[in-house]
Amino acid sequence: MRHPRVRARLIAAIVLVMLLVLSLAGCGGGSTKGAEGTSGTTAAPAGNGETGTQAPGFELADLTGKMVSSKEFAGKVVILDFWATWCPPCREEIPHFVQLQSKYRDQGLVIVGLSLDAGGAADVSPFAEEHNVNYPMLIGNDDVTKAYGGVNSIPTTFVLDRTGKIVKRFVGFTPPEVFEETIAPLLAATS
Repeated sequence: MRHPRVRARLIAAIVLVMLLVLSLAGCGGGSTKGAEGTSGTTAAPAGNGETGTQAPGFELADLTGKMVSSKEFAGKVVILDFWATWCPPCREEIPHFVQLQSKYRDQGLVIVGLSLDAGGAADVSPFAEEHNVNYPMLIGNDDVTKAYGGVNSIPTTFVLDRTGKIVKRFVGFTPPEVFEETIAPLLAATS
């Protein structure tokens, strides 16, 4: 009689481990829709989010509702992070992005968070305030995720050079030193 209980506990433990591994690898699935009524347009997907192609343009609302164009980041090295407040690996990356933005802002780095929270600014604003986010947070939508090649798992993060070309795409949690190694030569280069 005890055998079925042991087997059930073993299966439960295996399922728990698998869920933990999946959450550490990245938050797949879920909605990629921004807040209701949030407008956003994207340029024609120049390279559909592929490395070596021009990054698609966009215009999205920030946390105050002001529309922000990707053109505002021209000439900067950009870390473009698709994320959500409900995603553990995304949340783990945010403090590292805050530190990178502080450290490299004067050298031309801008980190841009594209939130995929269904609740939009109502979900993101308290989180951004609590974590002292020092970079632009925009409300993403299906159009921008499609323009970037279909963001199916978060965090998904793109690194763009000063000319707006996609240099790297990272899916899942990425250590801060990897981002630092990636951006160092880009910050040293002038456009």
